[in-house]
Amino acid sequence: MKYISTRGKVPPIGFIDAILMGLADDGGLLVPERIPQVSADTLQKWQRLSYQELALEIFTLYVDQDIPRDELKQLVDDSYATFRHEDVTPVRRIRNDLHVLELFHGPTFAFKDVALQFLGNLYSYVSRKRNSIIHIVGATSGDTGASAIEGVRGKEGIKICILHPHGKVSRVQELQMTTVDDANVLNLAVEGTFDDCQRIIKELFADVDFKHQYHLRAINSINIARILAQTVYYFFAYFQLANHGHTGPANFSVPTGNFGDIFAGYLAKAMGLPVGKLILATNENNILAHFVNEGVYQPGEFKSTHSPSMDIQVASNFERYLYYLYGGDAAKVAALMDEFKAQGRVIVPADVLERVQETFAAYAVGNEECLNVIGDYYAKYDYLLDPHTACGVAASDRVAGDGEVTVALSTAHPAKFDESIRLREITQTYPREIQALFDKAQHQTVVGGTNEDVKSRLVAFF
Repeated sequence: MKYISTRGKVPPIGFIDAILMGLADDGGLLVPERIPQVSADTLQKWQRLSYQELALEIFTLYVDQDIPRDELKQLVDDSYATFRHEDVTPVRRIRNDLHVLELFHGPTFAFKDVALQFLGNLYSYVSRKRNSIIHIVGATSGDTGASAIEGVRGKEGIKICILHPHGKVSRVQELQMTTVDDANVLNLAVEGTFDDCQRIIKELFADVDFKHQYHLRAINSINIARILAQTVYYFFAYFQLANHGHTGPANFSVPTGNFGDIFAGYLAKAMGLPVGKLILATNENNILAHFVNEGVYQPGEFKSTHSPSMDIQVASNFERYLYYLYGGDAAKVAALMDEFKAQGRVIVPADVLERVQETFAAYAVGNEECLNVIGDYYAKYDYLLDPHTACGVAASDRVAGDGEVTVALSTAHPAKFDESIRLREITQTYPREIQALFDKAQHQTVVGGTNEDVKSRLVAFF
């Protein structure tokens, strides 16, 4: 298995080189040269596997010979031993037509743990095997930062710097990042939005000389390993339904701002998993829903919402989807991204939009609607949704067809967003790990929103 750039100007490279490169050196994103096809017989064999066993089988398809199978198994086992639930990502039935895939049983109570526990161990493995310097730089709208830090804190040969938008993440998200007092961790609170943080990261990685001089490695979902790790739980969720008698396709409703989580679902579908519709749920920052419904990808006015991890206007993984939408035409993708840089938008023709809508449905959830769903589901089903999961459930209720079965991805524990939960006069008890954060000192540096502001801090840290 080799990896190539969506813009076509990077020679094919192996899995480990792909995760070390992060953002492709030509400014594109790395994708597998081919998508492995999983037969119906193989799906049936996989149906009874544990999460760890399934992850090993799927990773093996993409890692090929870069990591011996016994060493890959150890990486997988170590990564998911940190989860609080024996199934790692269990499925909870809400109604016959609606299930919730709980992705928050990892150490930081967020879905990002599923990928970043693995990626943290993977980086540590590569550092040992290749004697490589690993300097991780990432941006977060809230959950990635804590998960990434937890995945690598204290590990020899690795340093990590995380950028988050100052004052625009939840209190618990901020504490999970900034109460870590390890010498290999730097938190930068950027004056601006998550889109500013993400832009800085992409531009730093696009500066190839700087990237190589300081050994920068990616932790955001521009890193293909993140996507591959997230693909596993789509298979596992479907198999849990199948083990309880479900047959035929299932929809997945995915709260997303950066298009990474739902792109993992797209990859699972392309591999052969019986996925019906991929329901794309956004909040009022609705660039992705607007694209699916109208064929126009164009950032709008940034809005702060009750689901801050999706307060994103520019989705970094969207380019990967464009690559497959246009049949692997790297020149076309490069032209579209140039158009986006110059004009601030991408418009696809009607025939292309039809193909988009064969795979995706989309709905943008209003701020009050999000809170109403939290209150309604708590009252009716005694199940507490975090505001991001509430967006996914709201989108499913709006666009799923009658009689269709949908799995809504629950991306975070509600305790991480108590500010929103309290607005519906719901009182929850914090898990003890989260409660303990409020007594700890914080460690963060507030910086301006320019590349140079961040560069100077990175040079001093690394």
